[in-house]
Amino acid sequence: MSFNTKDVVLSEDRPKSLLLEKHSDYLAGYGLNKDDFEYCMTEYLRMSGVYWALTAMEIMNQSSRMPKDEIIEFITSCQDNESGGISASNGHDPHMLYTLSAVQVLTMYDRLDAIDVEGVVKYISSLQQEDGSFFGDKWGEVDTRFTFCAVNALSLLQRLDAIDVNEAVEFVLGCMNFDGGFGSKPGSESHAGLIYCCVGTLSICKRMDALQADELAWWLCERQLPSGGLNGRPEKLPDLCYSWWVMSSLSMLNRIHWVDKMDLQEFILACQDAETGGFSDRPGNIADPFHTLFGLAGLSLLGNPSIKKINPVYCMPQETIDRLRLEPQILPIGI
Repeated sequence: MSFNTKDVVLSEDRPKSLLLEKHSDYLAGYGLNKDDFEYCMTEYLRMSGVYWALTAMEIMNQSSRMPKDEIIEFITSCQDNESGGISASNGHDPHMLYTLSAVQVLTMYDRLDAIDVEGVVKYISSLQQEDGSFFGDKWGEVDTRFTFCAVNALSLLQRLDAIDVNEAVEFVLGCMNFDGGFGSKPGSESHAGLIYCCVGTLSICKRMDALQADELAWWLCERQLPSGGLNGRPEKLPDLCYSWWVMSSLSMLNRIHWVDKMDLQEFILACQDAETGGFSDRPGNIADPFHTLFGLAGLSLLGNPSIKKINPVYCMPQETIDRLRLEPQILPIGI
């Protein structure tokens, strides 16, 4: 019996070099027209959009093109006075995802004074449950993404003491599967994005010893398809964002060399829009800030000299993590 692997074919006229200037122009101009349909339709994740755009500009050394004062004022306006959490946009409910994005942006700007930090700490700690898991917000959804958001944000704030770290780690370990991967909760299938969240949590909490490192790294390597691109789980099409989720996890496992880097780089470059700038999920699709960040971040992990080094745990410039003197745990190099 034979199986057809879902994949894409890279065209001969695809972009083969990094179009940094076009990507900088694309992000600098994104959202300038507040009446634009795409801008209006993405209000529900605007805080994360700010993080994606700023981080991409930071690693391209172009952050001066972003409206710093306007961004800081926006973040301040999105903090809820009662709960301390931060929302995606004005008038929205606070959520763990957007609280982390806001903390990351203000950390890069070295402007955490623009928010009530103790309010953020109180909000995050209030969402931890008895089993160590975290709700994403007051409505009660549990997901390992939210554990990572909590641990990530609190470590940036130097306040991991505000939660039960051991219980958080035990919950994450309870989500480990037979293949070494992780899902959103115990019993859920392994997924590359959630693996990044769980490995990142263990890295920050210095519990990487609990991983089935070789089994997990092999599962991640099997995500690479003949096109060079990576998918998030078996029998799915490649998606540029997994150039981050998979490669960052392999970087933390110190097994990034298990993937064909040249083929992956060709796939990433093929996802660029040569006319407008920006990256899309697959070659020929519409570019967006989300995939633009993770395309550039993937190239950074591959060692592209035109981009600043990015930290595989925090998805922020390595220079920022060095300034904070954070030292997430990385496993010894694999064979």
